[in-house]
Amino acid sequence: MTSTTAGPTLLTIGQLARRSGVPVRTIRFWSDAGVLPPTDRSTGGYRRYDAAAVARLDLVRTLRELGLGLDQIRAVLLRRRRVDEVAATHIHAINSQIRALRVQRAVCTLLARGGHTEREIALMNDLARLSAAQRQQVIDDFVEHVFTGTDPEAPGAGIATAMRQLPAELPEEPTTEQVEAWVELAELVADPSFRARAREMAVAGSAAEQSPQVDAAAVAEHAGGALAAGVDPGSPEAAAVLERIGVGDLDPSARAEVAERIATFTDRRVERYWTLFGRLNGWPQRPASVPAFEWFIAALRAL
Repeated sequence: MTSTTAGPTLLTIGQLARRSGVPVRTIRFWSDAGVLPPTDRSTGGYRRYDAAAVARLDLVRTLRELGLGLDQIRAVLLRRRRVDEVAATHIHAINSQIRALRVQRAVCTLLARGGHTEREIALMNDLARLSAAQRQQVIDDFVEHVFTGTDPEAPGAGIATAMRQLPAELPEEPTTEQVEAWVELAELVADPSFRARAREMAVAGSAAEQSPQVDAAAVAEHAGGALAAGVDPGSPEAAAVLERIGVGDLDPSARAEVAERIATFTDRRVERYWTLFGRLNGWPQRPASVPAFEWFIAALRAL
């Protein structure tokens, strides 16, 4: 169609650019992309735009400034999708970008402190680039390796369920300490020796028989107190501590059996795993329990 003197006023692409503030090259690109087709062309083949095209340009510019892609905008303009639907989808994308930027900010803050090894720097770079799903996959791969083939319903196998249920996701607004915790956690679960140790504990935890039983709270209280007081695990005082824990009447063979079983489930790196998870989730810091159990094991073996 070609305008006549009686028809509506049509703007050239240059006039539309001056009126809207959108560069000519951008208008031409949007026109070629099909989101801002010209109303018609002059006899010389120049694009011309009417008032409806001006309004359409305003909408296209607004949606582009909000970060929508041309395909999404085209779907809106062709009424294949409503603006609210597109906006809802875009909100999700924006939120993902915000979370990624927060992680990057925390990583950069941590790097600015200096003193990191090349391995730590590489892990922090990975953390900044990975999506939430990819970060979770790091933990999922570890859990799969450690617990494949074990019985989740067996006595003592609760550690597997706990590890599967705890997300390794960073908070919405991660602190540099939480980023540092995640980096350390990623390095820990990638360590073959730690994987092997966790696997040993998982297999042992699936064993059907776990007797004689030991009161973990009693170990933490009494063995922990003895450790803090500097009691030698091989001393007569240690024998009294074992009495208070409830294993003082065991014969040497039974003591050795208990010591071996407790040692299987006592590892500072595993406790560190849970400490890092707690830091990621903002949990209150709990006192270390492994040193008390190490003292307990040493006393069982010495007496």
